[in-house]
Amino acid sequence: MKAWQAYRLRLQRKRWRLRALRKRRELSVVADRTEKIRPADILVLTTLRNENARLPHFLDYYRGLGVGHFLVVDNGSTDGGAEYLAAQEDVSLWRTEASYKRARFGVDWLNWLARRHGHGHWCLTVDPDELLVYPFCDTRPLKALTDWLDASSIRSFGAMLLDLYPKGPIGAQAYERGDDPLDIACWFDPGNYSLSRNATYGNLWIQGGPRARSFFADDPERAPALNKIPLVKWDRRFAYVSSTHMLLPRGLNLVFDEWGGEKTCGMLLHTKFLDGFSDKAREELRRRQHYAASTEYKAYAAALEAEPELWCRWSERYINWRQLEVLGLMSRGNWT
Repeated sequence: MKAWQAYRLRLQRKRWRLRALRKRRELSVVADRTEKIRPADILVLTTLRNENARLPHFLDYYRGLGVGHFLVVDNGSTDGGAEYLAAQEDVSLWRTEASYKRARFGVDWLNWLARRHGHGHWCLTVDPDELLVYPFCDTRPLKALTDWLDASSIRSFGAMLLDLYPKGPIGAQAYERGDDPLDIACWFDPGNYSLSRNATYGNLWIQGGPRARSFFADDPERAPALNKIPLVKWDRRFAYVSSTHMLLPRGLNLVFDEWGGEKTCGMLLHTKFLDGFSDKAREELRRRQHYAASTEYKAYAAALEAEPELWCRWSERYINWRQLEVLGLMSRGNWT
């Protein structure tokens, strides 16, 4: 990278950090338990709206991996989720009625919380419908992975977003609050993924899967990005640029091997497609708070009228992380 390009990225990082500093004023404290955060704690950061049904399983799942504290921004929920989170002793909660879109889709708020409370911690930034799996996650806690990353002088960990879906119409099976969403959304596309490299930020851009073939079949290049960098040894100088797809400094984005090499990576099991998805898609389309004028939700709304079935004859039922490694979707690298 040329010197002038590196300089522009440094200026951009400074801009995002200053923007996060300003946007902190939009957050009101509901429950601040950050004094309980211990030096070695792994932190989860998330922003959400009306995800009460998912919250018990979400918290229990990450507690089971060894997460020490949750930093949550509630963006105007009306379903009781904020009250539930406020009662959890390992959760610090902020609330805002401000525009999700004008906070760069929540990135500004989470950049601030990571800067304020995450410095020196491994921070995992995920949505409530994302469950991280990584090599040996069935036998080793998340701290075993972060200890290995520390010992290997690796500061960021990549994970592809894997869309999971039910067999049959999306709304056919009822999801009960607190249940494991994988009991219903347990199928995925084992192939149909495209890769490209972002020349500016250096991150790998991944698209495909059921959303590309079902909702963006006529224009697959507009399908949502599936590349994420959710786990970072945070430093107050860092800043996410676009969701968790990429961040600055630029070197933190080099988490995947484009040619199937040995870089260890994980997977975010994405359980968006449960029975409440149609109502949520219509609500988000009305709110118009999402990326690119809510193009993604426009595609969902148009297709959902026909009650689509994402399952197809090539779908594979999810078993565990080893299955994903065999399929070449995830690599254990040299982590043993």
